[in-house]
Amino acid sequence: MTTATILLVEDEPAIQELLAFNVEQCGFRAVKAFDAEAALSRINQALPDLILLDWMLPGSSGVELARRLRADARTRDIPIIMLTARGEERDKILGLEAGADDYITKPFSPRELMARIRAVLRRRTPQMSEEVVSIGGIELSPATHRVSAGGANIELGPTEFRLLHFFMTHVERVYSRAQLLDQVWGDHVFVEERTVDVHIRRLRQALEASGLDRFVQTVRGSGYRFSAQ
Repeated sequence: MTTATILLVEDEPAIQELLAFNVEQCGFRAVKAFDAEAALSRINQALPDLILLDWMLPGSSGVELARRLRADARTRDIPIIMLTARGEERDKILGLEAGADDYITKPFSPRELMARIRAVLRRRTPQMSEEVVSIGGIELSPATHRVSAGGANIELGPTEFRLLHFFMTHVERVYSRAQLLDQVWGDHVFVEERTVDVHIRRLRQALEASGLDRFVQTVRGSGYRFSAQ
């Protein structure tokens, strides 16, 4: 399974270290930024899978950064959890209207924070979840990295595994080669779009014996879709 990268945007070093410790204890990768400018620099290098964003930051506030991220096509879909000492309802509404997916008030327990992170990742980026996915005779377990099709175990390379996991958590949607590169290979990974075709072919070959290779469909002029219909 691909480890989710969590960007921690928090200007208090002690809190940032505590967040990083808890995030890494849960198997995620922590990336740190002390202000909005540093956060944007990190995001420019590579998109995180989720942002823990403090409301009160030096310079540009967390709310302003959230609005900026939501206004950019490249960053608009990054899940954001706002961290703040502000607990009043109007402040929560302001944070959510700025684009936050969730809102947690300080002080909070590490257990609650991790539960919120997992819930948002499951909702916004389901391929980051460890939950077993089962569709139309194909079963995939991210935790054990095992796949079965028609009741028989099949061997997949790491890229084919990630590709199938992404497809199975985004059924019926059509994705272009460029979108699949961003979602499966990762933002800022520079490979030819035709690389996608090679791995699609390998995935279909692995599923062929079960007859379920038909689920991986080519949509002429658009890209690929996973459909069990």
